[in-house]
Amino acid sequence: MAPRSFWKGYLKLSLVTCPVSMMPATGEGEKLRFHTLNARTGNRVVSRYVDAETGKPVAEEDEVKGYPRGEDDHVLLEDDEIASVALESARTIDIDMFVPADSIGWIWYDKPHYLVPDDPIGEEAYGVIRDAMGATGTVGISRLVLYRRERAVMLEPRDKGIVLWTLRYGDEMRPEADYFDRIGDEKVDAGLLKLVTRLIEERSVPWEPSLVADPVQEKLLDIIAAKTKGRKRAARAKPEAPATAGNVINIMEALKKSIASESKPRRR
Repeated sequence: MAPRSFWKGYLKLSLVTCPVSMMPATGEGEKLRFHTLNARTGNRVVSRYVDAETGKPVAEEDEVKGYPRGEDDHVLLEDDEIASVALESARTIDIDMFVPADSIGWIWYDKPHYLVPDDPIGEEAYGVIRDAMGATGTVGISRLVLYRRERAVMLEPRDKGIVLWTLRYGDEMRPEADYFDRIGDEKVDAGLLKLVTRLIEERSVPWEPSLVADPVQEKLLDIIAAKTKGRKRAARAKPEAPATAGNVINIMEALKKSIASESKPRRR
């Protein structure tokens, strides 16, 4: 069953408007979660804000946000002062502009959401906006208040629907040149390139979601099931680190051995 929408509002392009609802495209509902307990009593441990100096608990009405301007020096902001700067983008996705679909690098993408029409009457307007973006190879850019902050968002047509991506803030991005410019400009040996290309071809498989399954969670579930039944699951020995023959590596020889091993059946 599809989860209920966590946001409802309107999708707007000029004078075209339709009611829409939105759900996160990803979730952690099936992820294992643990409670922290007191090992002596078995009781839950709770988190509380305490004064860093006195160590005493702070009442909720005494909590206030502060912007640090120096050590032990803060500018205090009330909730109504923070709320006063919120923009009018809480319930309307007003598409401001369109950009080529391939012009936004993957690194800007943050969280995906499914955006769907909220009533049958609005489906036509929704479909026109979706199909027009698809026909022109563009994505829409807007702003929206989500997760208690105003964010730039991108609307991407996808099959019969629209995926809304929150985009990262500019001050979150680190210039790739700060890292990649350290890499030398030497050309790769043609022979090595041919061998690695062959190795890639040998390991190419069709994409399927099981390729990104979480084996750690599956093993934890096995342990929990065993403990629930009152038996202790035998711990597996940690695999030994592969032996190394020093720092000098013959890449050509290593690649030839890798390709030879690809001819043998690999356990998945």
